[in-house]
Amino acid sequence: MIQNLQEAWNRFRAFFRSAKLDDDFSGELAAHIDLATEEFVSRGMAPDEARRQAMLRLGGWEQARELHRESRGLPILEDLAQDLKYAVRTLRRDISFTVFAVLIVALGIAASSIVFSVVNTLLIRPLPFHDPARLLWIANDGDGGLSGATAQVDHFLDLRRMNHSLTDMAGYFAFYGVGDNKFTGHGEAERLTGVPVTQNFFPLLGVHPQLGRTFTIEESNWNAPKRVLLSDGFWRRRFAGDPHVLGHTMVLNEQIYTVIGVLPSTFDFPSVFAPGTKADIFFPFPLSPETNRYGNTLAIIGRLKQGVSIGSALQDLRILSARISKAHRERNDFAPRVQTLKERVSGRLRPALMVLAGAVAMVMLIVCANISNLLLARSAARQKELAIRAALGARRGRLIRQALTESLLLAGGGAVLGASLAIAGTRLLAHSGSMSLPLMSGMETDTAALGFTLALAVVTGLVFGLIPALQVQPSVDNALKDMSRGSSGSKRHSTIRSALVVCEIAFACVLLVGAGLLGRSFLRVLDVDLGFQPDKAAALRVDPSTRYSKPEQRNAYFSEAIRLAKTVPGVQAAGLTDALPLGTNRTWGAGAKGHFYRRENYPEAFVRIVTEGYIEAMGISLVAGRDLTERDGPASKPVILINETLARNLWPNENPLGKILQSDRDREVVGVVRDVRHLTLEERSGAEMYIPMRQSGDYSADDLVVRSDRPNAALAADMRRALRPIEPNLPA
Repeated sequence: MIQNLQEAWNRFRAFFRSAKLDDDFSGELAAHIDLATEEFVSRGMAPDEARRQAMLRLGGWEQARELHRESRGLPILEDLAQDLKYAVRTLRRDISFTVFAVLIVALGIAASSIVFSVVNTLLIRPLPFHDPARLLWIANDGDGGLSGATAQVDHFLDLRRMNHSLTDMAGYFAFYGVGDNKFTGHGEAERLTGVPVTQNFFPLLGVHPQLGRTFTIEESNWNAPKRVLLSDGFWRRRFAGDPHVLGHTMVLNEQIYTVIGVLPSTFDFPSVFAPGTKADIFFPFPLSPETNRYGNTLAIIGRLKQGVSIGSALQDLRILSARISKAHRERNDFAPRVQTLKERVSGRLRPALMVLAGAVAMVMLIVCANISNLLLARSAARQKELAIRAALGARRGRLIRQALTESLLLAGGGAVLGASLAIAGTRLLAHSGSMSLPLMSGMETDTAALGFTLALAVVTGLVFGLIPALQVQPSVDNALKDMSRGSSGSKRHSTIRSALVVCEIAFACVLLVGAGLLGRSFLRVLDVDLGFQPDKAAALRVDPSTRYSKPEQRNAYFSEAIRLAKTVPGVQAAGLTDALPLGTNRTWGAGAKGHFYRRENYPEAFVRIVTEGYIEAMGISLVAGRDLTERDGPASKPVILINETLARNLWPNENPLGKILQSDRDREVVGVVRDVRHLTLEERSGAEMYIPMRQSGDYSADDLVVRSDRPNAALAADMRRALRPIEPNLPA
């Protein structure tokens, strides 16, 4: 054991003294050859012949030096160091080839690393919560936007109390609106997005505030003192990261709220639950009879008990839900659909990400084929050099290893540059806000991505260097034949290069076909008939203050807002809505009076609460009947506009005008408008109805939509000035 350790230590020391040991051994070899030469001369040989015989007895100068190196030091590391030095000198001599090859490899590795970072963030890395594998998303298996996917408060409370599969259940108010809260009294007025959550929402996720605390049960009651939690971004932006912010008050929607905590920077609610939006503040959502009357509003998450499977939890919740629905027929139906929260967040993106990863793999194959071709052409020009090295004693394996070292060095240079590009590209994607993908704000080039880049560089270097390396010809005779016109070696190189070119073209064709199909699909999405004309439409959020609490005051506010908006130069039409297309979607029951429907098959429709002028401002075509007018107020006959789909569903082959539609109340159909895509560009329009805002109080937001040819920036400034008499603190 001691002897082995001593030998290992001697080899380790010799590795760092290789130059001196080589010089010493060369001196010993020279002395040995001189003695042998003298011996042969003494036997009567001529001096030149005597020296030749001495060299033959030695077996070759370089061979002897190689054997000596292998007997001392660390031969593998020494050979590697020699190969690297020689590869650097060789690549430096052909600097244009080296730069070109490194750039090609860098671009391929950068694209691959960025895609890996996206895949790692969305599919591989666990969610940034405590024990995320046991977090479940519990949705209503219904149709009709958010209303069909959420649950009623009482149903949620019963499921949380009676289930045997979950340690706890929490939720948030799914119908919160972007910019619903007006923040005043602390610098410039601003619209904030606030998310109402149940009292146990953050504890269930394992999210602990960096300052303060979360909500208490008492603070989550109806009409409890106003409390608010701040997101890290909002706290740093509006309070400059003040550590003494706890206990400060905020004026939100003309009401006083007290700050009780600041959430950690690692918690990004929108990136998990609502990609493409933002969340500035959080309120407690009361689980009370008042909120139960809202209907289906809660998005639910749960945490599995240890040892309980998702299937068992689903079966448990389904049995309980059926029992609860049977006992409480006055409630909305709830048919549980359960999946892991991770699957809910990114599962639907898996096919698209796999296609993207396949496309990048094709790019890397093209890179490998391209560089292999370049190396083949370069190695053909170096056959004479390789043959001379072989004649001096270099074995074929050593020459192949040298060729692979050069290719790995090229791949390493490409990996360094590619990793830098990938880091910059990943940061750009994470903070650009141009993609509504989940978890993107937390995407980064972490150790896993860097490890992937390193592995990719090694594999790429081996792949594009292997074919040229195997073509190494250590024989001088073969090398000379290979350089002759029409030789078999040249034909072999030509055949391999042709095969690589064919592979490049094949991979490129696959990518071009895929890109063509993707482009065609994208153009088809752009050509989708939205049902409205967004080009000249602009929206500005306005909210009546508490001074306009009575219905007649709010109606007067609506009339004045529309009148003032129309005074702005260039405004052709103006109207109000509680929800814009492609935003929040909710459904109400919508049946034809006089028709009988089973409860489970009762018709539903997307509902929009609007004022007169909205249809014209949005550029929605009126197909039949009339538009809403200012006369459609609380004292007049309840009326409604419906779209073509709802008209066909309720009164097929009949004229819907004058028919009575049963929804929040009985309403007469006075007009039919074109279908509008309210969910996504890919999904067809569903049934829709437009209720006069003056005849309904069931709305929480007001977006003023105007139609104008003017640029948005100039139009917004003039709109704020025009609305100042009724909205002195209108946020920008």
